[in-house]
Amino acid sequence: MNRKDIPRIIISRLPVYLRTLQRLQQEGRQTISSQTLGEILGTTAAQIRKDISQFGEFGKQGTGYNIPYLVEQLQHILHLDDIWDVAVVGIGDLGHALARYQGFVDRGFRITALFDNDPEKIGRQIQGLTIEDASLIPSRIPELGIKIAMLTVPVSVAQQTADVLVRAGVRGILNYAPIHLNLPEGVCIEHIDPAIGLQRMTYYIGQRKG
Repeated sequence: MNRKDIPRIIISRLPVYLRTLQRLQQEGRQTISSQTLGEILGTTAAQIRKDISQFGEFGKQGTGYNIPYLVEQLQHILHLDDIWDVAVVGIGDLGHALARYQGFVDRGFRITALFDNDPEKIGRQIQGLTIEDASLIPSRIPELGIKIAMLTVPVSVAQQTADVLVRAGVRGILNYAPIHLNLPEGVCIEHIDPAIGLQRMTYYIGQRKG
């Protein structure tokens, strides 16, 4: 199978496998079976083997997976061999929290630019980074070589801001605005809406109450 044809749902599970394996590696574990990994993640050994085998044969019959090796391979598959620079656009409460979060670097990402259009915020510093005027995005994004942005702006300007980012060279947007964005083919978009997650949970909680 061509890697371009691998289902999106499989790609979405790889970071979960990677995060779990990295934690196990930090705990000093060297090997793990697909059965044990499945039990940790609440899935089946067959699912894990099927997902990982899309990219090659990384396990051995009887011994399972070598954790450091599989971590290295998953990082390579996800193109996390190097650190990706990221811009945060919209420095409200959420944007401010993302800018201060220290856990991105360990996962392959480094926030290197902050943008907002509020004159009261422009020029302030967060974690050593200066909040820049959003009007500078067309020049600063290519200058910094940034390909990924986190979008935490109001719904009313989300599409417009995303369009500006794409024209500036951004190829992946993590969108926290509760709106579906229409972007050109070839631009990756991930929508993060906590309310949708809550609404999924209430469906199941409500079923149990009934």
